[in-house]
Amino acid sequence: MTISIGVVMDPIANLNYKKDSTLAMLWAAQERGWALYYMEQQHLYLQQGEAMATMAELQVFRDPERWCQLGPSKVRELTALDAVLMRKDPPFDNEYIYSTYILEAAERKGVLIVNRCQGLRDCNEKVFASHFPQCCPPLLVSADQQLHRDFHRQHTDVIFKPLDGMGGSAVFRVRRDDPNLNVILETLTLHGRRTIMAQRYIPEIVAGDKRILMIEGKALPYCLARIPPEGETRGNLAAGAQGRVQALSERDQWIAGQVGPALKQRGLLFAGLDVIGDYLTEINVTSPTCIREIDQACQLNIGGQLMDAIVERLGQA
Repeated sequence: MTISIGVVMDPIANLNYKKDSTLAMLWAAQERGWALYYMEQQHLYLQQGEAMATMAELQVFRDPERWCQLGPSKVRELTALDAVLMRKDPPFDNEYIYSTYILEAAERKGVLIVNRCQGLRDCNEKVFASHFPQCCPPLLVSADQQLHRDFHRQHTDVIFKPLDGMGGSAVFRVRRDDPNLNVILETLTLHGRRTIMAQRYIPEIVAGDKRILMIEGKALPYCLARIPPEGETRGNLAAGAQGRVQALSERDQWIAGQVGPALKQRGLLFAGLDVIGDYLTEINVTSPTCIREIDQACQLNIGGQLMDAIVERLGQA
């Protein structure tokens, strides 16, 4: 049986060929003989309660000069597909939420959405980590500037960050006696009108911000440690960090074991845990990356493992 799988993503022509994880997923699906269909967020719509999309047949290639070819765009019901990969990058804004409503209409009729729409909405990538306090550093989620000042006074070295960013954008480290504390809090909270997160700074960031990939609630045996450049506190590849693939530590495996059952229960088939030192800092559920770097180092075929999990889910439907 040929499986039809759609993908909702940012413009495929603009992706980073060397690093893009969605491309690895699409290669794995195509190598199985599956039919691929391409959509961007604005191509989704509801009509009389039916989930629809303007989608194009897609072919992908292992060629840095020509990695995709799109066929003519046609309007189809999303129920014509067996599964859809929701791979739109943050920001997680109202448009993203509206897209999950449309995809959920197809989900209710049996289309497998990876990841499940309710899970995407419920599991903010910063706040969801706080469901596992045994794994996390001291943290605070609030719009109250005084609470954040008190938290900083207690812990003296703190990371402040918005709840809807990615790639290390608008992440600030504030040390003891930093004269910029108030203006940073005013800026991030919009003078107390926007909720942000504070986390105690973890000095082990110098050894890397580890991305642990999870499929069906189980951790892959290797992670990517993203090591900040000198003078930088953010372990994000987009902020200039260098990646180093390494085996999971016992603590990494324990954290994955704490989080994994909740991921599976919520239909979060593919997720990425961010771990610094011994602490869970984020749980990425929208468009986790780092497949390509780990695959290249360890020949794991992570995209193929994800497709196996999709086949198993479809078999259970």
